[in-house]
Amino acid sequence: MDNYIKNSHDKLFKETWSNKSNVKSFLENYLPENILDILNFDSLEICKDSFIKKSLGEFFSDMLYKTRFEGKPGYIYFLFEHKSYPDDLIHLQLLEYMLKIWRLDLKQKKSKKLSVILPLVLFHSNQKWKIKDNFASLIDGHADILSDFIPDFRFILFDLSQYSDDEIKGTIINRIVMLLFKHVFDKDFADKLPDIFSLCKDLSKKETGLQYIESLIKYSLSNVENITPEEFIKKIETALPEVKGGTIMTTLAEQFINKGMEQGLEQGLEQGMEQGLFEGMEFAVDMKFGNTPDSKTAISIIKNIKNIHQLKAIKKSIKKAETASELIKLITS
Repeated sequence: MDNYIKNSHDKLFKETWSNKSNVKSFLENYLPENILDILNFDSLEICKDSFIKKSLGEFFSDMLYKTRFEGKPGYIYFLFEHKSYPDDLIHLQLLEYMLKIWRLDLKQKKSKKLSVILPLVLFHSNQKWKIKDNFASLIDGHADILSDFIPDFRFILFDLSQYSDDEIKGTIINRIVMLLFKHVFDKDFADKLPDIFSLCKDLSKKETGLQYIESLIKYSLSNVENITPEEFIKKIETALPEVKGGTIMTTLAEQFINKGMEQGLEQGLEQGMEQGLFEGMEFAVDMKFGNTPDSKTAISIIKNIKNIHQLKAIKKSIKKAETASELIKLITS
């Protein structure tokens, strides 16, 4: 899994659930009723701290919210596991993070009492979760007799594979993101994109919604495999015909260039990198300026350039140019 893909999970998770409305919607739809009864949603406040070790950043993302439970201060710790398999020692990881949260909490208040922490785990994978949710299940032997000496807590698991698409509830953004996370490891992920993105129609009517659609498309592109730029665009336009030719598609064209570069670098071959750049740039020129004689001339010039550094510079020229003729001037000057 390269950095392009690893970072895509983390970025979309944080962009979605750093929004208080999305977090509130998620909690309202998925927390047990008895916890909802004592949770004060008005007191929800995001904390900027992350408790994940850098070495584990490629597998986990996290968010921490302050809140109040029946007037008492507390925390909701939201852990997102994006490994391709469940971690048998996630309880230990959670305990380490909870200890850090408690240490921080004690520094910020005069009381020596610890605030309650509600640990939530969101898991998406092509494998089933079979790990028990209580910490004591890690202890080997005599847990019943020695239970008084064993620390214990439970976490609340949200395994997306256990929900049907119809059972995924909440704000439009929550539903789309959870559907993307649920199906991202499916072999037919690309075929499911039109249905998922059809939920974006209301978002496309708002400027902030269009910005978020860009994030969703970038995430999908970074994780979809074996698909040409034309095929990917067709699937998006099938669901959202109103975005055709707009700024979203211009941004998407740039993403194809970036992905081509990443794939080439991953291969470790200059030839492979060139090929990825050529394909992405050809698509970007066609998307931005149309299939015109000047566009064809620009593409022909680009294909004759063999220097990687020059090709990287041309990527900036494509973004800067207003017309294909202006692009020709930029890349030949």
